Amino acid sequence: MSNFRQLAIDLRRVVSTPCRQLQLRRLSAKGKAPISVLFYHRVADEQPNDWTIPCDLFQEQMEWIRERFDVIDMQEVQRRIRQQDSRRPAVHITFDDGYAENCRFALPYLIRNKMPCTYFVSYGNCVTGDPFPHDVAAGCPLPVNSLDELKALAGTSVEIGYHTRTHCDCGNLITADDFRDEITDGAAEMRAALDMPLRYFAFPYGLPDNIPIAGIQAAYAAGFQGFCSAYGAYNLPGQDAFHIRRIHGDAEMSRFKNWLSFDARKLHQRPEIRYWLPPANNWEQTQELVG
Repeated sequence: MSNFRQLAIDLRRVVSTPCRQLQLRRLSAKGKAPISVLFYHRVADEQPNDWTIPCDLFQEQMEWIRERFDVIDMQEVQRRIRQQDSRRPAVHITFDDGYAENCRFALPYLIRNKMPCTYFVSYGNCVTGDPFPHDVAAGCPLPVNSLDELKALAGTSVEIGYHTRTHCDCGNLITADDFRDEITDGAAEMRAALDMPLRYFAFPYGLPDNIPIAGIQAAYAAGFQGFCSAYGAYNLPGQDAFHIRRIHGDAEMSRFKNWLSFDARKLHQRPEIRYWLPPANNWEQTQELVG
């Protein structure tokens, strides 16, 4: 992003700060303060690419968050949405894929500072050790987490989530067997291999075209308590809590701060994800749900 563009975003945010703060105070008083769920992929200083953020910038972002927001876990995200009880703007941190370098700095930092995180992992890559196809295609295969590294996170502020078996685009899956293998069966195998619960699922790529109704229903059938998209949207109290909307942990601080400072214009830009779930379990009603 050009320096001019960054300056324009920063200027707009600064000028609108009094209005934004007034909006947040009013929403907070009603229990409707927005909840931002961030997603990252890889925190490292070597072999940077479009889905890598440097360690010092990640730490700067986390410290900025800690000073201004409630940092909460995924269950608390859903509780605030369902009960319309969000009295202060909040943030939850997530990661996708399962890059080994995250165990060097990012995850220890979050654990040390008691910042809850959901860490979504593509199971098959952790079993085989094979790099992700998108890294291979980019000519830069990168190491992935092992099952032992994931097991070592048990009991910390990092919760393991599921990210399909092969990091597939679920929008390209066709048959019921495809969805069963990538989501339902793969999740069962990963739970058994790690001997820990997997409560949340994140769709690879995370745009509306990557999130078919059959995939959402497969995640529901697999016993997940919620699924995550990744197209950039706030979570607002009173919305569907089975669908967790996420915002990119942007490497440009101007965009990062603009999103988290609550840019109400973004509310009019989000797409809808419509789906229906079969008979209710303990956390959702039987109805058509609108993302």
